[in-house]
Amino acid sequence: MEDKLRALVKGTVLTPGDDRYESERKAWNTTIDSRPAVVVEAEGPGDVRAALAVAREHGVPFAVQSTGHGTLVPADGGIVVKTSRMAEVRVDPERRTARAGAGAVWSDVIAAAAPYGLAPVSGTPAIGVAGYTLGGGTGWLSRLYGYAADNLLGAEVVTADGRILTVGAGEHPDLFWGLRGGGGNLAVVTSLEFALHPVTDVYAGIAMFPIERAAGTLARYLQWAPSEPDESNTSIILMRTPGSGGWVLAVRVFYAGSAEEAERCLKPLLDAAGPALGGGFAAMSFAEAATVFGGPPPPPMAVRQHLDLLRQVPDEAIEVIVKSAEEPVSAIELRHWGGAMARPAQGAGPVGHRDVPYSVITTAMLDGSREIAEVDERMREVTGWMRPYATGGSFLNFLLDPARTAAAYTADDHARLAGVKATWDPDNVLGRSHNIPPSP
Repeated sequence: MEDKLRALVKGTVLTPGDDRYESERKAWNTTIDSRPAVVVEAEGPGDVRAALAVAREHGVPFAVQSTGHGTLVPADGGIVVKTSRMAEVRVDPERRTARAGAGAVWSDVIAAAAPYGLAPVSGTPAIGVAGYTLGGGTGWLSRLYGYAADNLLGAEVVTADGRILTVGAGEHPDLFWGLRGGGGNLAVVTSLEFALHPVTDVYAGIAMFPIERAAGTLARYLQWAPSEPDESNTSIILMRTPGSGGWVLAVRVFYAGSAEEAERCLKPLLDAAGPALGGGFAAMSFAEAATVFGGPPPPPMAVRQHLDLLRQVPDEAIEVIVKSAEEPVSAIELRHWGGAMARPAQGAGPVGHRDVPYSVITTAMLDGSREIAEVDERMREVTGWMRPYATGGSFLNFLLDPARTAAAYTADDHARLAGVKATWDPDNVLGRSHNIPPSP
């Protein structure tokens, strides 16, 4: 199998024992230990097509990863295609669009767009553009401009049967609809075209407050959030500080406007939090803010994470958030969604549960001091406390359990996705992370 791949592809083919096989096979989340037979570092769509054809011929698993953040299911014995070399970014300032290869990360796009006074609906700079967008993509500008998937204008793909196609609103519209939130189920995306927006200066930062202020600040946040303007993107986080292990309350702010507007908007919330312990907010460029929030690319680590969606956050749910702030939990975030995310354009893709305004995200970083089973047991207990107040839905980018993929969609959208899957990938070759089986 590897000999045939070496003959067919222009990129590098890695097998166990080769230099860089170990580094390239790994997912970012080290709890997933994938051991493929072959890793193909693709140079372009032709390499992707060749690798897919060989995987089908030999009946082995096929998976795609760029940064590896979206890897949830091992491709043991199969072929993993790395798209990291397909990272070119081109900006069209007149049309306010960018085209990015499947291996590009958001820092690439942010840097390319900034000289023109433009910005993408992006996430953490080290995250891959393709996986983030296909999974929906909620970013700092999403309350103003919608999900990343809503901003997707077209894509080049390799289909499960080996065709290289361009898809968009007027070309294969059923596949284009499914790509905007359906994950990697329907085709292998090799490049994306998406909208950019005229955002240069923002007001952003993270401020830390005493953990004792958590309950009161969360309550004020829930009073304040329904009137939050679309320019504002905020969350409240209870988090363990690195090193000391002590807990603090953090207020995260990203405001696409002037400092004066932002400070006036945020005053009721910050008054409830009281004097800050550290950190703060400032006017800065979009690119600077991306660095502040993202920091240096985080190294691979072992992570457990769970997201709940809530229509209302009663006092009892606030109590759950506060009492969950104990080891091995690392952070609990209450986030307000809404804005443009809740106002999809006609024909928008299958990003689910747009009408649900709040999420609670519980994260545990496994540092080796506890067994994974112990951490999992504690996470089940903590998330069980929140279950009575949650809708049962989830969001694909934050969903680490592939058994719950359907929870990221409405029932109608999931059924429609299964139909699109039956058209474009009837043998279910793709989608080894969050799989949507084809309908009969």
